[in-house]
Amino acid sequence: MKNNIKEIIITLCLIAIAVLLLNPFNFWMPDMVVIGILAIALVLFGIFASFILREKIFDERDSLHRTLAGRNAFLAGSAMLMIGIIIEGYSHKVDAWLVITLIVMIFTKITTRMWSDKNL
Repeated sequence: MKNNIKEIIITLCLIAIAVLLLNPFNFWMPDMVVIGILAIALVLFGIFASFILREKIFDERDSLHRTLAGRNAFLAGSAMLMIGIIIEGYSHKVDAWLVITLIVMIFTKITTRMWSDKNL
């Protein structure tokens, strides 16, 4: 994100919507409000993903920054999933979505790395 105000605003809005979905103030929202917030979250995530897909690499430093950001995001996401799996494991009811998401992240990382080593 090269100091682009639109990207920063979309990212902050996406984070705010995600926090609202956690219901931090302990009030139960009506079903229509939750559905509306989910729709807004989906649209904001689509816009955020389009920013990531449109990133252009101009030199080696940009490539290094992009690689570092991707690596750190993968490690942070997989660490949080592992923490969630461990915490839910203690209560003997591990949510399948946590495990499936971790498997998909690891599988995608490995297959992308193998493909790029072979083709690039």
